[in-house]
Amino acid sequence: MGNCSPYNSKKLTKTLLPILLLLLLSTISQAQGNTNSNYIKSKCNITTYPSLCLKTLLPYASYVQTNPIKLCDTALDIAIDSAKNTSHMVSELGKNKGITKYETAAIKDCIGDLKDAVYELKETLGAMNHLNDTDKDFQWDNAKTYASAVISDANSCLDGFSDRKVNPDVKAKISDAISYVTKLASNALAFINHLY
Repeated sequence: MGNCSPYNSKKLTKTLLPILLLLLLSTISQAQGNTNSNYIKSKCNITTYPSLCLKTLLPYASYVQTNPIKLCDTALDIAIDSAKNTSHMVSELGKNKGITKYETAAIKDCIGDLKDAVYELKETLGAMNHLNDTDKDFQWDNAKTYASAVISDANSCLDGFSDRKVNPDVKAKISDAISYVTKLASNALAFINHLY
């Protein structure tokens, strides 16, 4: 039999205790991570585009945790970045040589619509930041109105290309990018609509 002196027991305890604590903390952290991911997965089920929702929001699970306001804000931040990137891409297309006057007009209108969409997304985010104010219902209505307007502006951009003679490749590229912004805004709006 081994030597079970008090000295050896203390030495064993000092060795095993940190390992056990590390394992416990790792298990807790993993459980929290699973809870956060499951929260986002369940919330994405209420959106119109759940697979896009998962793709864009799961990387933020540790930040969002199970907070519905953080979920809305994160979805809006992603939509803002996408709208800005799309505006930049459309603007760059407008600088290409050989574009027609019809394409130039459609691109100019689209850039205006995208600037409006970015503004409205920021206003949505601003209204969300005031949901703890005394006029919570008013702010919540503002957030829903602005988020809905984003989708209208994005569709307005696409309408400008359907009425004009435009290179099919240019139209397809812009249509794909606008569709992505619209889907992100739609998902953010779904979260906002289901806050209360």
